[in-house]
Amino acid sequence: MLRSRAITQGIQRSPNRAMLRAVGFGDEDFNKPIIGIANGFSTITPCNIGLNKLALRSEEAAREAGAMPQMFGTITVSDGISMGTEGMKYSLVSREVIADAIETACNGQSMDGVLAIGGCDKNMPGAILSMARMNIPAIFVYGGTIKPGRLDGNDLTVVSAFEAVGQLASGKIDQAELLAVEKNAIPGAGSCGGMFTANTMSAAIETMGLSLPYSSTMAAEDEEKANNAAQSAVVLVKAIEADIRPLDLLTKKAFENAISVIMAIGGSTNAVLHLLAIARTAGIELSIDDFERIRQKVPVICDLKPSGRYVTIDLHRAGGIPQVMKILLEAGLLHGECQTIEGLTLKEILKNIPSIPPSNQDVIRSIKNPIYKKGHLAILKGNLAKEGSVAKISGVKVPVITGPAKVFESEEECLAAILKNQIKAGDVIVVRYEGPVGGPGMREMLAPTSAIVGQGLGDKVALITDGRFSGGTYGLVVGHVAPEAAVGGTIGLVEEGDSITVDAHQQLIQLNISDEEIKRRRSIWKKPKPRYTSGILGKYSRLVSSSSKGAVTDRD
Repeated sequence: MLRSRAITQGIQRSPNRAMLRAVGFGDEDFNKPIIGIANGFSTITPCNIGLNKLALRSEEAAREAGAMPQMFGTITVSDGISMGTEGMKYSLVSREVIADAIETACNGQSMDGVLAIGGCDKNMPGAILSMARMNIPAIFVYGGTIKPGRLDGNDLTVVSAFEAVGQLASGKIDQAELLAVEKNAIPGAGSCGGMFTANTMSAAIETMGLSLPYSSTMAAEDEEKANNAAQSAVVLVKAIEADIRPLDLLTKKAFENAISVIMAIGGSTNAVLHLLAIARTAGIELSIDDFERIRQKVPVICDLKPSGRYVTIDLHRAGGIPQVMKILLEAGLLHGECQTIEGLTLKEILKNIPSIPPSNQDVIRSIKNPIYKKGHLAILKGNLAKEGSVAKISGVKVPVITGPAKVFESEEECLAAILKNQIKAGDVIVVRYEGPVGGPGMREMLAPTSAIVGQGLGDKVALITDGRFSGGTYGLVVGHVAPEAAVGGTIGLVEEGDSITVDAHQQLIQLNISDEEIKRRRSIWKKPKPRYTSGILGKYSRLVSSSSKGAVTDRD
């Protein structure tokens, strides 16, 4: 019989047991391992509205497998609802809150393992950060992807609604058509349906072995997702018995595997930020340069939204992440010896997966016929980003531009200019003071980038920012510029009309003025007063690290 951490730490003396009896423990339960069910259920967002069903299934399965589950809640922020508002400043902050909450509950109650269930974007990295901190046996259950909306025979996602705003501003659609998109884009429960941040991170977690095969692409409303939650609980009980811990799985090679898969599926820029954060917590030396190194070797082989044609449930039907991993493994682009929560290696899990994708689909291509020959997330450096920046270049025919700067001090200013048709082909839009410290909270820029695409300028202008981009963003966009403006980064010195070069081929982001002029501007630059000095945003801005280090708050 398994021996619980609560017993070994001596907290199950009679007074402690009295408390546990009140929540359902009987005499025979005190020697069983205690499993925390970290339940991200809420009615705040469609991403999380279906999670309680999964939590109850996993709780029942854990009890039947010989453990004592204890359920507790954690929070979420809906990125889609808060997008373009002050509320988006709380989105990245919520990643840290989720990690802190899970760590606090599990360690405060001496739990032996944790099963975390999440849906919206920051649920995934927040849960994995806590697992890396605690290093107790753990498994993640993704709430599942949403099914696509439909209008006039076309699939819709949340990005369709944002792009429709830009189409309205440029006269391509009328108000009635905008309303029709709004009413049909989000049909039910689940996380945003393209290869946006939630589905990107769930794929990375599956690749790193902390969730079960195929689980990252299942639809939220399908029965297989509920069954997956139950199976995950059983696997976790076995992992406790075998003492398989997160830091056994989160190796440097596991992170390299995750990056390879993210490149292959055309994943979100946010994966760079989150994997850097998780690696830092896990004590793994992963740098922003590792993403560029792997990008040079791994092609994009999945035709997925936002820049492609298909949604995540189409990927699931075509073979899911195991099929993608098997193709990469056969091409020598995946470390097959990496371990998983099931006690198996990736090579063992992929043993019976075909080496080539099914012929009756075109969601997943063969390695010899990629969408792009190199990965789509380029790491750019130069005098504008000495610590680096992340460019998403999918859907861009020529990812090179030199043009005049259009400078904005916030996302709102930028969006207003776009909707007034003040941005022209060839411009380089600069949105600054939106970084981890300056925002604070590093807001996503889905509203401006979608409006640009909606106006037909997606491959004709560049947008650079010390903030972030939604996983739904595509086009020539460069985020995570570091150092950020609020701490004296060069992006804070750009003036209206300055020439800026963005060149993904050369991995270059350059302000085309002399070093002497940069030095002169820096000498007269003044650090702005913090936008928030109290509350969680004030605390966050004082603690948060650079985006090049994952924007974490528990390390420098």
